Amino acid sequence: MTISTDTTTTSPSRAPLAGFAAQLLLLVVLAASAGLSSWGWVAGVAFGVVLCGLLHRAALPSLGWANLITFGRAILTGGVFALVATSASGVAVPALLLVTIATVALAMDGVDGQVARRTGTSTSFGARFDMEVDAFLILVLSVSAAIEHGWWALAIGAFRYVFVVASWLWPWLNAPLPPRFGRKVVAAQQGVMLAVVASGLLPGWLAVATLGVALGSLTWSFGRDVVWLHQASRVRETARERWSATLVTQ
Repeated sequence: MTISTDTTTTSPSRAPLAGFAAQLLLLVVLAASAGLSSWGWVAGVAFGVVLCGLLHRAALPSLGWANLITFGRAILTGGVFALVATSASGVAVPALLLVTIATVALAMDGVDGQVARRTGTSTSFGARFDMEVDAFLILVLSVSAAIEHGWWALAIGAFRYVFVVASWLWPWLNAPLPPRFGRKVVAAQQGVMLAVVASGLLPGWLAVATLGVALGSLTWSFGRDVVWLHQASRVRETARERWSATLVTQ
């Protein structure tokens, strides 16, 4: 059974503009309810400009429900970014508000993929869009944790971006990975742990321990994937050498 998306799509020229308006509206609400510093406004507006600009450049023929949900998650992430930037500038931010917005964005993570599969609208763009929103939300939450518990916690959010940069230097890191349930569990727990730490409900030592577990599990997950990718690249290289040797002897 599939659900028609004929009446739930919007043109790529209007969607980014509507999204940017929604981002500004969210910032206004946050400023009125909690107060945003000038840095918070800069962060939120800049995020909205980059997000909607990139979406406009994608020039999709239409946006279905799944991408619209991801877009909504991205807008909420922009709100979290504005609050964390405000906190980093020395202005107190209500932890409950920050965690509530982040939790809603995290909870919606499983919805967009499910909707894409149910409507038969799964695309490589949608998967990449979803992944980038997840990665940036984790980065922002790790900055929030770093402000309170030390900048080493920033490594949790930076891991994925370091991997991307490393893949530019070592192309074998770009090879596709086999699906692994453990990778999904580790990825999901990062947001949950960071949100719990951001709530301020944990005593300091337990918050640090939680961040340590998050970083340790992430290190294990990325390390296992890097080892697999390196071994796979060696196998491919060996196969190419044998094939070349076979051609030479023919």
